[in-house]
Amino acid sequence: MDFKELLAYKKSFELAMEIFELSKTFPKEERFSLTDQIRRSSRSVSANIAESYRKRRYTNHFISKLTDSDAENSETNTWLEFSLECQYITKETFEKLNIKSLEIGRLINYMINNPYKFGCG
Repeated sequence: MDFKELLAYKKSFELAMEIFELSKTFPKEERFSLTDQIRRSSRSVSANIAESYRKRRYTNHFISKLTDSDAENSETNTWLEFSLECQYITKETFEKLNIKSLEIGRLINYMINNPYKFGCG
């Protein structure tokens, strides 16, 4: 199986692309701060899942990269909160993206807690 077939990867990639499109509407003065941060962290979720899958031969490396992915997902959620408070996104948009972020977190944690189901060992 390829890492691109992992549900956590698919959903995190989809969320990162939604955030990319949404962040195009952020004010220009946020270009090198909030816009850059939220794009980087949201993309890192998928990237770390991909790296973890390639390192699954070593369970500890697999888990380590997944914890990095989980941390990036939490960071993304924080930037979404800032986006809401700065009124760059609506409450409805925040809730929709927050639900997706929480689901991704659950999927990543499932992988962390069940590494042998993903070819570790």
